[in-house]
Amino acid sequence: MTDTLTSDDIMKIVEGQTVPSLFLRTLAEHGDRVALRWRNDDESWSEMTFAEYGDKVARIAGGLAERGVNPGDRVVMMMRNIPEFHLVDLAATFLGATPVSIYNSSSSEQIEYLVNHCDATLGIVEDVGFLARFRSVQAQLPTLKGLGIIKDPAGTAGDDVFTLDDLLASEPIDLEAAAAAVDPDSMATMIYTSGTTGPPKGVMLTHRNIAWTCEALRLALPFEDAVGKRVVSYLPMAHIAERTTSHYSNVAFAYEVTTCPEPGQIGTYLKETRPEFFFGVPRVFEKIYAGLNAALGADPEKKAKFDEAIEAALPIVEAMDWGTATPEQLETWDFLDGFVFAPIRAMLGIENFICAVTGAAPIPPDMLRWFRAIGMPLSEIYGMSENTGPMTWTPVRVKPGTVGPAIPGCEIALADDGEVICRGGHVFSGYLHDPEKTAEALDEDGWLHTGDIGVIDEDGYLRIVDRKKELIITAGGKNISPANLEAALKMIPLVGQAMAIGDQRPFVSALVVLDPEVAPIWAKHQGIEFDTLTELAEHPVVVAEIEKDLAEVMSEFNNAERVKKVKVLGEEWLPDSDLLTPTSKLKRRGVTARYGDDIEALYER
Repeated sequence: MTDTLTSDDIMKIVEGQTVPSLFLRTLAEHGDRVALRWRNDDESWSEMTFAEYGDKVARIAGGLAERGVNPGDRVVMMMRNIPEFHLVDLAATFLGATPVSIYNSSSSEQIEYLVNHCDATLGIVEDVGFLARFRSVQAQLPTLKGLGIIKDPAGTAGDDVFTLDDLLASEPIDLEAAAAAVDPDSMATMIYTSGTTGPPKGVMLTHRNIAWTCEALRLALPFEDAVGKRVVSYLPMAHIAERTTSHYSNVAFAYEVTTCPEPGQIGTYLKETRPEFFFGVPRVFEKIYAGLNAALGADPEKKAKFDEAIEAALPIVEAMDWGTATPEQLETWDFLDGFVFAPIRAMLGIENFICAVTGAAPIPPDMLRWFRAIGMPLSEIYGMSENTGPMTWTPVRVKPGTVGPAIPGCEIALADDGEVICRGGHVFSGYLHDPEKTAEALDEDGWLHTGDIGVIDEDGYLRIVDRKKELIITAGGKNISPANLEAALKMIPLVGQAMAIGDQRPFVSALVVLDPEVAPIWAKHQGIEFDTLTELAEHPVVVAEIEKDLAEVMSEFNNAERVKKVKVLGEEWLPDSDLLTPTSKLKRRGVTARYGDDIEALYER
């Protein structure tokens, strides 16, 4: 039983393993299999086998070594989700260096901070646009020995910038010898926290951390053979979840990874690749949910029948999850699936999903139930960069509203104040150049302190209450979880995003953002004319509809917790802005600053 495995048990399994050694094992066993796929500018598709992957990695590593990259050096990378990312990242690890991927939205000032903070030796960017940001601060980057570029078709980067072709033209290294020289306790990568406050911290993850995490995930997966399973890579590679899902799992499990350079294209890529394993932040699933319901809403009769099918399926799917479904329920499910749900999954490109995972922020429990009802095997994962991504998760026997039990080998517990803590072989070695912050996160017994408040039920399933520092304390002294309120608010059909407010206030209010896909269709059916979403957000009929639904979604909370008033907004909050992190977590200070006047108006008598 995997749930009896300890961290030490997994540590013994992965003893001596590194990212390069995992790749060499995959290369030896599956060299002729497709490793990477991508769409070209002319809309044609190309692919690369693991054998071709290995050959290119050996040559790129040779080129990096020629340019002075040594064990322990850091190579900063700024690329979208393109196949070359995987090649360069892995090549750096074979040299014992540390690839550091940074968010593509990073400004020149942020690049200056990150490069200097990690003492980077080289910077490698995707195109001349990214290069320009490095160029503007290059004089302030004393450790940087050079810059490289992946795509420069016009040849405008400059003679002092090396190209991917330059690297590929180099003498290849001996991958076996190089892998043997990599220390499992050396740093395999560093993840800079996107952070909602303060400067980003450099999370140091070792090869041992990554090998341990890959093994723990392998034990948790709902399928025994991961080889060749199709995955789409589309979220920022600077985030540990995407890095683990599509880079390290490709290396360790021989996944077939299709790279999608623009997250907004994921809907198209799902239909074209029909993946089997899929990870997405909640906003991805919220958009699928809203888009599908908006499309069905164009035919009220069809929408009503679909909703009836959902209601019928909900208890059946729950019974199926826990092995208690009766033959009659299974027969009903087969009927509903064949005539209602399967065609919709095929239309969305998700009919081959064996496992779908959401994480990085909370998803409304009712939305997760809805997806499972239509046959999408969606489950919620919880973790952080500091524990290499996953801490709790199960893809089976899912309990919506929880983030599952501890993954194999991981210990979870609650501190005296309810803070979630964990330990295991996936816990990081510390923050770069920051022993004080490291000591705050890691105690002397090896427990990682998450900063989240949680509850663990009788089955060992964890429910996150909220961020320790984000709990709302009203003027009446009531402690309230904004995340739970926000999840409920997003179940209002016209609402796409929400932020609860109430710290030191007499009652709880909220900012809610119109869903840009659902709201216009609904307004059209109501005969409402408008030019912009901002104009629509101020329409009295829209406000009245949201306020009507507000009472319903707040009914599960006690009176002191309920959102009493809302301000409806038309401007969608975009990832990687002053309002949201790159993974769509709320930057509460940024939202409060942007909408300060609107917030104050909610509390005027």
